[in-house]
Amino acid sequence: MRLLDHLADLLKDIEAEGLYKRERLIAGPQGGRIDVASAGGTRSVVNLCSNNYLGLADHPDVIAAAKEGLDRFGFGMASVRFICGAQTLHRELECAIARYLGKDDAILFAACFDANGGVFEPLLGPEDAILSDALNHASIIDGIRLSKAKRYRYANSNMNALEDSLKEAIADGVRFKLIVTDGVFSMDGYIADLPAICDLAERYDALVMVDDCHATGHLGEKGRGTPALTGVGDRVHIVTGTLGKTLGGAMGGFVAAAQPVIDILRQRARPYLFSNSLAPAVAAGSLRAIEIAKSADDRRATLARHAERFRSAMASAGFELLPGSSPIIPVMLNDARLSQEMARALDARGVYVTGFFFPVVPKGRARIRTQISAALSDADIDYAVDAFKDAGKALGII
Repeated sequence: MRLLDHLADLLKDIEAEGLYKRERLIAGPQGGRIDVASAGGTRSVVNLCSNNYLGLADHPDVIAAAKEGLDRFGFGMASVRFICGAQTLHRELECAIARYLGKDDAILFAACFDANGGVFEPLLGPEDAILSDALNHASIIDGIRLSKAKRYRYANSNMNALEDSLKEAIADGVRFKLIVTDGVFSMDGYIADLPAICDLAERYDALVMVDDCHATGHLGEKGRGTPALTGVGDRVHIVTGTLGKTLGGAMGGFVAAAQPVIDILRQRARPYLFSNSLAPAVAAGSLRAIEIAKSADDRRATLARHAERFRSAMASAGFELLPGSSPIIPVMLNDARLSQEMARALDARGVYVTGFFFPVVPKGRARIRTQISAALSDADIDYAVDAFKDAGKALGII
């Protein structure tokens, strides 16, 4: 009972600080417009709060493939792969991911959080080093904590700091060095300087790993992600990613890399060894989503056009935006309460967004992180901008 009292007090403190997170209910599929459940029924709103970058989450071909997968392979495997075996569907998906990203092989996880959580510990020991960008995703941070490797944290996208860390690791006598970075920093929307990172890696005999969750499917040639976008595909050794964003939007993560890397992960990656296989419907739908993404240049063009339209209009209106070239466009408010007030004001005006604040982002850097989708229309973009202007004036932001 003392613990429960302590937790109740902690929740009150979180509420008092304006940091309490509340979830909303969606009464239908993900899309450019969604139906939100409320006390008065459902209402349609413009959705600027999804990782559904190409709009494949409700694509009829993806849904049809998922249904076929359910019919052919059942609801689930009810166990882990090394005990009960792998279905041909899962292996087909792994091979498709590897071909798509130009790697020898790939391995599936329940989520990319699990992929990042499980990749480091089997590959690196206490005599090795991981050099991690300060703004890497929480899953990378947790995965590094689970490993015994030495840890070097360099300032975000600061190549001088990375080089200093590499020199320090060498001075410490480490065996292997792995540089890890997000491909797109999800809270800020900008792209890692992969060419400079790869240059340093080659100069100091290090490997490079990229978490490309917010890029695979919609950035780069054929949507092959930030390594393709920045021209360093063959120089990045390990790519982790997700099926839960652009590639269908369901769930599941993966690691794609050289064959020995994948093989050792199958032997020793704990989140893989002790988690069920993905549901067959998810695997089948994701497989179809990859095929669509490969040839979705029209959707990628629409996505880029929408992002530029929204960014330009918001900047002209006087909002503070973080620079970037991805579909993630943060609108900076810098105050946790204000970000929540703005989110509520936009919700009342028919735009679905979320306020981001500590601990998701640093204190004093609260924001509305907008995410553009090819599923939106030009009219949706204009509607959202007008709602931002109206709410921003009402709250004294612009």
